[in-house]
Amino acid sequence: MTAKLDFRWHLRELMAAQGMYSTSALRPLLAERGVDLSTSQVYRLVTEKPERLSMKVLMALLDILGCPMDQLIEPITTAARTRKAAGGDTAADPGVGSFRPKRARIKGTDS
Repeated sequence: MTAKLDFRWHLRELMAAQGMYSTSALRPLLAERGVDLSTSQVYRLVTEKPERLSMKVLMALLDILGCPMDQLIEPITTAARTRKAAGGDTAADPGVGSFRPKRARIKGTDS
């Protein structure tokens, strides 16, 4: 198996440590630093893991929270799925175990 790079997003926890418990508290602080996001964009930034993030937003968040980048974004590695050479099936999830369905066998009928 190969390692897949991923990350954990800790914005909500860091905001709570600063006493900011609502997403609306973050919007004016971002605006002070030249980052103009809508209410729904700020909500998604706080509650979800962003797929794309501009450097300007990242630097503003680090400045607001007063933390280094590795506290906001925690890099993690996960095991990626690999393909079997012969069958082309993906590797089984480790939590599924013996709950995989058995292959159906179709038999011809004699007329």
